[in-house]
Amino acid sequence: MVNANGVWHKQGVKPPRSGPRPRPPLTAAKLDELALHYVGRFATSKGKLVDYLRRKVRERGWEGEQVANPVAIAERLAGFGYVDDAAFALSKARALGGRGYGARRVGQVLHAARINEDDGAAARDLAEQGKVDAALRMARKRRVGPYATAPLDPVQREKAIGGMLRAGHGFALARAIVAMAPGRTPSPEDLADLRGL
Repeated sequence: MVNANGVWHKQGVKPPRSGPRPRPPLTAAKLDELALHYVGRFATSKGKLVDYLRRKVRERGWEGEQVANPVAIAERLAGFGYVDDAAFALSKARALGGRGYGARRVGQVLHAARINEDDGAAARDLAEQGKVDAALRMARKRRVGPYATAPLDPVQREKAIGGMLRAGHGFALARAIVAMAPGRTPSPEDLADLRGL
């Protein structure tokens, strides 16, 4: 008798698996391999690497005479230069500023990545210096202020200001950009005024 797969009854057919095969518990060597693979694949901070390794130990368990120490692994990889919090923070600040996000959003991302104040200082300064350019990029993206096609009514203006605030820009700067006349390119004087906000 031939079954639905075209194979003679139970001859050469493996029984279906009941679920995924359980993964073996981690050892110190395997945890090192996971850490190297992670930093080789993703730009990361020490804090994010530690979180990743702790999650893997929690998911798979630990098999070893010593307790797993993800912090020591992250510090060792940072010592080799595989993980650099200051460079990670600068790259995040450049990327977010280039997409139109403000200094407050950059600070939130750095906090989530557990970047300390010293390593994130240059990134925060960069975001603060480029706040007007980033706000204008966001206005262009959302088509508000000088990039709008028509003047905004009060409800649209409030929504536009709210969007700028959620993007991490200050209220005064967001309000000033949204209030600009549509179709008018910001002059150097306008930009100087905005930098003072």
